[in-house]
Amino acid sequence: MRFGIIRERKNPPDRRVVLSPSACQNVLSQFPGAQILVESSPIRVFTDGEYKEKGLQVVDSMDACEVLLGVKEVPIDDLIPNKKYFFFSHTIKKQPYNRDLLRAILDKNIELYDHEVITNPKGQRLVAFGRYAGIVGAYNGFRTYGLKFGLFQLPKAEMLKDQQALISELKKVSLPNIKILLTGRGRVGNGAKEMLDGMGLKKVGVDDYLKKTFSEPVYCQIDASEYNKRKDGVRGNKADFFKNPQEYRSNFFRFAKVTDFYIAGHFYGDGAPYLYTREDVKHPDFKIKVVADISCDIDGPVATTIRASTIADPIYGYDPISESETDYTKPNAIAVMAVDNLPCELPRDASNGFGEAFSKYVIPAFFNKDEDGILERARMTQNGKLTPRYLYLQDYVDGKE
Repeated sequence: MRFGIIRERKNPPDRRVVLSPSACQNVLSQFPGAQILVESSPIRVFTDGEYKEKGLQVVDSMDACEVLLGVKEVPIDDLIPNKKYFFFSHTIKKQPYNRDLLRAILDKNIELYDHEVITNPKGQRLVAFGRYAGIVGAYNGFRTYGLKFGLFQLPKAEMLKDQQALISELKKVSLPNIKILLTGRGRVGNGAKEMLDGMGLKKVGVDDYLKKTFSEPVYCQIDASEYNKRKDGVRGNKADFFKNPQEYRSNFFRFAKVTDFYIAGHFYGDGAPYLYTREDVKHPDFKIKVVADISCDIDGPVATTIRASTIADPIYGYDPISESETDYTKPNAIAVMAVDNLPCELPRDASNGFGEAFSKYVIPAFFNKDEDGILERARMTQNGKLTPRYLYLQDYVDGKE
């Protein structure tokens, strides 16, 4: 089986890669039947030379490979017919901007495997960049806080080498006695937590966070069961919330009344209540002045996120009264950091982590007859058609919705 590491061609450029040079080396040592070719790239975070140093062949064409591994969507004109491709296609939610991409994949008889649907039998994702979104998002949030209040200036995350370099910078800053709220206990939320713990911030429980005053900055990490409650007054739990989100209403405002800086690292499911609305933000008791929205659902559960921001221009202001964008340094403005491709700012760490998971869960499936169904569940197209699991996309492909 010959795998190809493809050059990323989508703009803006993405420097991440599915398999680092070390990950490639590990795959080849573990699976003698595997071959890996690397398409030459001037932008990849690991240089052509780093792959060559590990004994890998760097080439200008992927024609000889059967399975092509990428991160972002492949431009239609660059798709090679009759190949197996792995990348984030951003089509599983019927995203209109990628309809033509999925049509082209079918027309060119490509077998598409989407990273987002590489799961275990329980439906849990096996390969993801979420942890690194949390790491960079938390760092960017503190950078935003410093700029909003003119307290300190941190370098951009993309200028720093790795997570430890980010933590080293955060340790240099002096924070006032603020309260920091973090939502989410998944990959993203716990990635952000690594940064808060790494800089030595004190973690406190919900009751203390809501009721006590502290002489140092503190943070509180909560999940859905703590910022939502059942409409009928019955005591709910996380499992019930995910099963019956429509039966809940937000209980977030009690946190908004005491929080200075909010990091949104939660997963938001269809039918769940918004954490806070635009009307909530107008309330005089709404205290939050900086939001790092890692989840980045536009006009959604975090009402201050009215658009995604970019790595080049990561911060904008939200005016609660006019419900529109403004200068984030204005006193009444809420500073919002809502970059939607955060792991791109930490490409080396993100690629290493992703490659470890991909090597552990996906590569073996090519050599063990897919005994765990990893490939079968992730295969969206085959023989020019949608596979049974993804037939719900047919109307999307046909332009009927």
